[in-house]
Amino acid sequence: MQSLLDAFDRQGMNSFQVSVEGEPSPELVDRTVSEFRGREIDVVAAVGGGSVLDAGKAVSAMLLQHHSVERFIEGLDGFMPHDGRKVPFIAVPTTSGTGSEVTNNAVISRVGHDGFKRSLRHPAFVPEAAIVDPELMTTVPASLTAASGMDACTQLLEAYLSPFATPYTDALALSGLERFGRSFLSACTTGGSLVSIRGDIAYAALMSGIALVNAGLGIVHGFASSVGGLYEIPHGVLCATLLAEATKVNIRKLRQLDAAHPSLSRYAKAGGALSGDSPASVNEGCDQLVGLLGAWQELLGFPGLGEFGVRSGALDGIVRITRSKSNAVTLAPDEMRHILAARL
Repeated sequence: MQSLLDAFDRQGMNSFQVSVEGEPSPELVDRTVSEFRGREIDVVAAVGGGSVLDAGKAVSAMLLQHHSVERFIEGLDGFMPHDGRKVPFIAVPTTSGTGSEVTNNAVISRVGHDGFKRSLRHPAFVPEAAIVDPELMTTVPASLTAASGMDACTQLLEAYLSPFATPYTDALALSGLERFGRSFLSACTTGGSLVSIRGDIAYAALMSGIALVNAGLGIVHGFASSVGGLYEIPHGVLCATLLAEATKVNIRKLRQLDAAHPSLSRYAKAGGALSGDSPASVNEGCDQLVGLLGAWQELLGFPGLGEFGVRSGALDGIVRITRSKSNAVTLAPDEMRHILAARL
């Protein structure tokens, strides 16, 4: 980062740096905006993981406004639609996960008893430029590669199974799943420093961002909003630990509703894309998908929710505040609770 700042200086460009640790809070955004609003900022550039990109996106969106960012966060009391005025924004991801480099929202959170994890959103918030360079990702540790990668995988799978999916989002999601499946484990282990392998995961994350904006996401991201507002748990870790169980429960519910439900064939096709093997039947493909996700979970040791303070007595409350209109199938509260309980 210092070499970049030095290069700006050599070109006679004034630059200011703000460090972001963890997911951006309203306080971080408001504090940064207050400090720099009067300095005639021409462009905001964010270099880092999904949380850094979201923070930069929110700052660019708020520099021309005169309210706290909380006024514009969806679902909060006193919500006021943003008018889209912003400072140009450049996104440079150094992890492969959220796809924030191509989305129109920034996730803002305040963790605690009355916490929230919701979006600041407007079509104008899509970055003016996104620089996706796999070389920037070759030194990411295995644990972060796994967690952020599973976020991308979750977004691809949930967008593909969304009732709002289209042929456009299907093509993006399946293409991303194929690239992800062939390189994910290598990126987490022996091939983590290879640009070609990192390129596959970066591509998958990019496709997941475009797909989710256009199709929506499912129950895992519903939990990411509710659980993420209550507990200090990294977003990618939450996706990683819930995806296999959520997929299993969704498939089981679909089978109960209709053994020939069209979403089952989509799950099977996704399983084939991730595994690289065409299933002999829909049932085999669904089982193949659940088995693969479960194997990754076991091999990579994704932590349970209990490690972050989630207890069984809190599950009913979490379920009550969890919404997921884009899930593959409507789940009953006891089915949602089962997903969480299985990953304590």
